Amino acid sequence: MILKITHFVLFVTISLITSCSKSPKKLSKIEGKQIPIESNYSEPDSINNYIKPYRNRINNVLDSTLAYATHKISKQDGTHNTSAGNLMADIIYLQANPIFKSRTKKNIDFVLLNHGGIRSIISKGPVTARTAYEVMPFENTVVVAELNGKSILDLIQYLINSKRAHPLSGAQIILDKNNQLKTLNIQGKPFNPNRTYFVATSNYLVNGGDNMGFFKDGISITETDYKIRNAIIDYFKKVDTLSPKVDNRYYKTK
Repeated sequence: MILKITHFVLFVTISLITSCSKSPKKLSKIEGKQIPIESNYSEPDSINNYIKPYRNRINNVLDSTLAYATHKISKQDGTHNTSAGNLMADIIYLQANPIFKSRTKKNIDFVLLNHGGIRSIISKGPVTARTAYEVMPFENTVVVAELNGKSILDLIQYLINSKRAHPLSGAQIILDKNNQLKTLNIQGKPFNPNRTYFVATSNYLVNGGDNMGFFKDGISITETDYKIRNAIIDYFKKVDTLSPKVDNRYYKTK
């Protein structure tokens, strides 16, 4: 009798397990509700006290003075090149070229960024790490594309057609009065259509961002893994004063 009861219990247990395995639980409904944040909402003291030391530390790091700007630096103060654009492009050349050279034994020939990538002015006065985050809030990195002569000319034509002061460093572009290319010098030497050039830009642009399709024809692409914002901060730490100006790196003759 005991043996029969034991067999019955085992049979029922196995049947239940088998039944459960064949009927998995499924999510039948999801409910949600909107919780408005009213004007009288305040942070709970427990949370605020917990994060306060971290917030204070971050603010101290971001707001420590790294350099000084002698005047307002803007991307709106020039037609073909601007003080902010020139500063940004020059920083990328100075900071990224040693990294690129150490990996490839080559030098960056020139830098091209995009006008829209500069998101803020740099006000006259103290310059901080927070300034760099305001100017470049994105996580873009410096990438170097090797372009042939045709792609370089496509790049120049893009600049002419866009009619925007895209940041440029290491090259000089002079247009005639009809907006046609008159002179192109790279690193102080006349453009040679039969050689390749190494152009530093951002990972966003090298993938065709801002309609810069000529980068997709690159012969080689080198990712430096160096964030543009970090390059800006590193540069701020190295210099005492920022005083970029509109110059003759890209202009139109009368």
